[in-house]
This record gives sequence, C-alpha cells and structure tokens, in this order.
Amino acid sequence: MKSLSTRFGSFEVRDESIVTFPSGLLGFPEQQRYVILDHDTEAPFKWLQSVEEPSLAFVILDPALIHPGYQIDVPADALSEIRAEEREELALVVILTIPSDDPGRITANLRGPLIISHLTKLGKQVVLSDDFPTRHPLFPVSGSPSPEPASASPSVECKV
Repeated sequence: MKSLSTRFGSFEVRDESIVTFPSGLLGFPEQQRYVILDHDTEAPFKWLQSVEEPSLAFVILDPALIHPGYQIDVPADALSEIRAEEREELALVVILTIPSDDPGRITANLRGPLIISHLTKLGKQVVLSDDFPTRHPLFPVSGSPSPEPASASPSVECKV
C-alpha cells in the first residue's frame, strides 16, 4: 500500500510491516496503524509513522541503550490484547521527546513504553507507576553525575 508522511513523503508499505495498536497510543486513540521506519543517520533512533495520519510520527528507541536494568512487568491484559505468549516475541521501545530549541535535551518516556509482538504485529502502550519518569534524559545534564554504562548483556527485559 502507498503511505504518505509529512517527513518522508510518499513511500510503499508492505501489509506485513504494519503494526496495529488496537487501543491506539495515549492521546491518539483513533490512530491505530503504524510502520517502523529506520532513521537516516547512524543514530539508533527509529520512527513510528502512522499510516493513517501523514503528520503523526514518533521517534522511538530501545530503552536498553539508555537505561541499564530497565525492566517492566507486562500486564496480562496487555499480553492478551496483543495476543502474545512468550517474552521472546516482544519488542520494547520508548517514545522520545526532542525539544526543537535544544535537541541535546532529548528525553525518553520510561513510564509509557510500547510493547510490540513480532509474531502478531500488534502493539500496546502500557502505563507504568510513577516510579518511572516520563522525561528521562538521554544525555547527562551538565553538573550531574554520569549514568552507569550499559552492561554488555541485554538489560531490558519484558517480564511476562
């Protein structure tokens, strides 16, 4: 199918590439179908582009790259909604906010991660407790201690 984006222009999307969020995303319940596009740089960012609304796209990232030890317990109802049974079939990403006036102050929403099943191509945004920030800085703020480096082994885990 042909898709249109205000950022990427017109592009072809294979049906099997579409990820459906049956409940939509927070603030965008009507927009349910997205495609994940690679960023055009060496950065680890990707785009979650709506195939229904050309101007709606989110920058996403694997939270293991920025927050060692980030783990979530995926609620049973979320697993049921995306028809997932095994942890291995899930991808976990977070939405980034990039301030236009200072792109160096990028933050990640660790409270509202997205879980996506590779098998069913269904996704769900879960809302976690207040223990997780909605604006976790990607880069250390001047004068604050540097975060611990990520370990060599995978540190992000979806608990099922």
